[in-house]
Amino acid sequence: MPRKDTCKRRRIVLYAVRSAEFTTSDDRQTVYIVETDHDTYLFILFTSEVERNLYLYAREEEVSDEVKENFTNLANELSFDPEAITYLPKVPVPRRLPCLAPCDCPGDAPRVPSPPRRARPPDGLPRRPYGARSAQRQGLLFRQLFEAESFTYTYLLADPKTKEAVLIDPVLETAQRDTTLVKQLGLNLLYAVNTHCHTDHITGTGLLKQLLPGCRSVISRDSGASADILIREGHALKFGAFALEARSTPGHTDGCRTYVLNDQSMAFTGDALLIRGCGRTDFQQGSPEALYRSVREKIFTLPGDCLIYLAHDYTGQTISTMEEERTLNPRLTLPLEAFVELMNNSNLPKPKQIDFAVPANLKCGVQDVAV
Repeated sequence: MPRKDTCKRRRIVLYAVRSAEFTTSDDRQTVYIVETDHDTYLFILFTSEVERNLYLYAREEEVSDEVKENFTNLANELSFDPEAITYLPKVPVPRRLPCLAPCDCPGDAPRVPSPPRRARPPDGLPRRPYGARSAQRQGLLFRQLFEAESFTYTYLLADPKTKEAVLIDPVLETAQRDTTLVKQLGLNLLYAVNTHCHTDHITGTGLLKQLLPGCRSVISRDSGASADILIREGHALKFGAFALEARSTPGHTDGCRTYVLNDQSMAFTGDALLIRGCGRTDFQQGSPEALYRSVREKIFTLPGDCLIYLAHDYTGQTISTMEEERTLNPRLTLPLEAFVELMNNSNLPKPKQIDFAVPANLKCGVQDVAV
């Protein structure tokens, strides 16, 4: 990974590979200066609350096929459709890495032209579409489901074209409901995924495998549980044109995984990060220090408009954003020492189902369950 330096005054990240990033409360722009044997090109990845576009300052007819191939590879690395690159008139490229706002840091240079922006929604309306409708605009079929006894959210994601699907954190008592929905939508459930070994309910993966042959159970290899797939850090679960990247986020348990959609528009955080809270750390090899590092280094580093989908909520909330939790989460905005003290003195009651849920979940989807 290339070395990076940070200008703290403006939160600009300057990479040795000649790129620069500037983040404001409204948008994020990352500049890539691509050098070839014959010319130098300027790329800008622009992300705001209403759009995500990749701009190339060059005339398409003047770009050679070899250079276009390099641009395609860069776009793929950014999880961006190469066919959707917007070509704009060529502009002079600064010799030094540009800052996208004037400051007195060493990287200061003439400002890069701002890409064209779409009009913002009227005041009072959400600037980012949420939930299933938002996913549908991305070509993703998405459902958020709920189990009332343990307050557990289950998530169904699918590619409408290939019909391949993933189910995250299914519950035994609602496995039949989930099966019915999968069949009604004509989907092929590839994976039943657990974000971790739960203590408050028995996973539905074992029953789902019987009801939907071909479905495979998934859990972290660090969980100590059995499953068809013991997933590693960085592994991707692919379904159609989409994929979920597994990020290791221990602290609530040793085997917690956060699953991030390939365009980083959604993150399924399990119990590691909750809305204005986090999972407890007083059992199953829990560690407040590990949880703090996990959230700060693996989750809060996602884009601010990334939608957070959690395993549980007890107050009726269903969704949050990365920027909200980075700024408003009363636990994870604390310094590490204060967070550790808080978590170590929570004095929470023992989970009601832990004695029979954990042994069953350690067999995560390979246990025999009567249909």
